[in-house]
This record gives sequence, structure tokens and C-alpha cells, in this order.
Amino acid sequence: MRRLIGFAGVALAVGLSGCGVSRFMDRRAVVSEPEVCSARRFEVYFADSEAGLTESAREAIGMAAAQLQGCEIRRVQVIGLADARGGASANQDLSERRARAVAEAFTAAGWPAPAFDVDAVGDTGAVTDSGAREPMRRRTEVLVEAAPRQTP
Repeated sequence: MRRLIGFAGVALAVGLSGCGVSRFMDRRAVVSEPEVCSARRFEVYFADSEAGLTESAREAIGMAAAQLQGCEIRRVQVIGLADARGGASANQDLSERRARAVAEAFTAAGWPAPAFDVDAVGDTGAVTDSGAREPMRRRTEVLVEAAPRQTP
């Protein structure tokens, strides 16, 4: 017996010979859903020489805050980075302002301020050993430790 199955306008012929009754596995047996309240890592990008959040950054922060809304936020590490343009002192200041901007946005979204560990590395690591400049350094890295809320 042959059956045609359509996927996005494409028909596939599937042979079901020898199968008196077709059995399908329960999706939960073969696919696991990611744990919502678990460790997360993501990045928030900035415009060149800027520490203000872009609209895309605000959206990314809003989505992350919404995804973890029902979780206990145990710790949030925000690390500000800068590229190799400009002086070391200016880049350190810029990366600190970037990290604070992201932490403040999460606090405004309802995350607990005491959970934040805000750090900045300036342009440290922005140039490789071979002298090449790292192109994607205008960002913060955010690492979140979250767990399901304990009900009393």
C-alpha cells in the first residue's frame, strides 16, 4: 500500500507494506522540550561607540524577560565588551555603560536587581594574537541562572 503525504506542496510516496496497522510514537517519547527555567546565554549588540539600547536590543531583552517570567532568577551575569577602536580607558568605560544599560533594562522588566553581577572587560581580547581585530565585540554577554519557582 502506498500513501501520498504532502509537506509544503511536495508529495512524498511512503511505502507501508507489511504494516497492517500503522503505529505512531507519542511525540513526547522522541522529542524533549527544552526546560524553560534553566541556564541561558545570549548577547545584546550595540551600535558603534554607543551604550544606548537599540530597538533590536530592547526586543531581545523583552523576549528573554518574557520567556523566563515564571522562573526564579537566581543569578544574572552581564559582561560588557568593546572593540579595539579607541583607547583602553574609553573602551573600559563604554563596556561598563553597556553592561549597566542591559542590567537596568532587565531590572525594569521585573528581574531582581540583587541577582545581577555586572562586569566589563573593555577591549581585552578584542585583538587576536595574530593582530586581527575581533569584529563582533560591540555587545554584552548575558548568562542567566534560572530555576522553576518553588511553590509553598
